[in-house]
Amino acid sequence: MKIVVGSDHAGFPMKAELLAFLTGLGHEVLDVGSFDPQPVDFPDIARKVAAAITSGTAERGLMVCGTGVGASIGANKMKGIRAAVCHDVHSAHQCVEHDDVNVMCIGAQIVGPWLAKDLIAAYLGAKFSTSEEFRRRVAKLAEMDKER
Repeated sequence: MKIVVGSDHAGFPMKAELLAFLTGLGHEVLDVGSFDPQPVDFPDIARKVAAAITSGTAERGLMVCGTGVGASIGANKMKGIRAAVCHDVHSAHQCVEHDDVNVMCIGAQIVGPWLAKDLIAAYLGAKFSTSEEFRRRVAKLAEMDKER
């Protein structure tokens, strides 16, 4: 799978380990920054992650910031993006299965690399449900995107 990964300065220290984990699983990874520990604004990174997904360059995205919250807010501002903060394995797979989430956000100050890897594995291993109720709800989200 093609995965776009972005982080702000708070997520930067964890990102290298997660990039190695992703490539070790056989995924093609696009790193859109940050590329050093200097302060960077998470909305700028969220825009790059979103652009890679909406252009078809990547199938799913991963953002790492301090709490995951800012990254999620930023990514969700972009049309076609459904981002979720995930700090537990159940949410990491269910967000895809029920809500067709295409950007998972992790807080590097909340979870360590070991749990982050479990979250990523659950997120990337999940498939959007074929159940009508979930498809209907996600279609309504797509309609909301058109209202922007």
